[in-house]
Amino acid sequence: MYLVKTPWWLRKLYPTLTWQLPGDEKVLYLTFDDGPHETATPFILDCLRSYNAKGTFFCIGKNVQQHPSIYRRIIEEGHNVGNHTHNHLNGWKTRDREYMDNINQAASYIDSRLFRPPYGRIGRFQANFLQQVQQPPYQVIMWSVLSGDFDVKISPEQCLKNVILSATPGSIIVFHDSTKAWERMKYALPGTLEHFAAQGFAFRSINGAGFNF
Repeated sequence: MYLVKTPWWLRKLYPTLTWQLPGDEKVLYLTFDDGPHETATPFILDCLRSYNAKGTFFCIGKNVQQHPSIYRRIIEEGHNVGNHTHNHLNGWKTRDREYMDNINQAASYIDSRLFRPPYGRIGRFQANFLQQVQQPPYQVIMWSVLSGDFDVKISPEQCLKNVILSATPGSIIVFHDSTKAWERMKYALPGTLEHFAAQGFAFRSINGAGFNF
């Protein structure tokens, strides 16, 4: 069970997390979770380049270890990255110390002050620690639109429809560069770029990333 469009009341419950970016400009923020992936990430980078679009990649530390050249390509082509833990941990099911240690482990490979919790699940203490105690602090990036590309029960067409019907200026949109999402993402991402570019939208990355090798 998941909501394609993040409701106002959920944003209000967690006001210190970033759900959407402000402004009335025609700008969308495409984000990609769980990579780098040997097939999906290069495909995404090729799609973004063809539209002069920039994205933000929330990477898993162990995947950066496995695919350092793809990670470098993300950076070299002007995109931003964020920390997505080292082992894709669920914050609701992980002890706080273990969770923080895992984020720090990922930070050995991902030099960024952006963080997105896997599954969107993070405890209040964990979020507060990252934003207020950790130095320098992290900015916790959530989303306003889930494409649903991870959902094997929906079609690629429905995945694209989810984005087209839900995205508005300033939306943070989630796709995944993963094996599970591949069949839906490879259809929905080009469709998203084509649809919104035709309406005059630009695609920008969320600021605050770098790399460390």
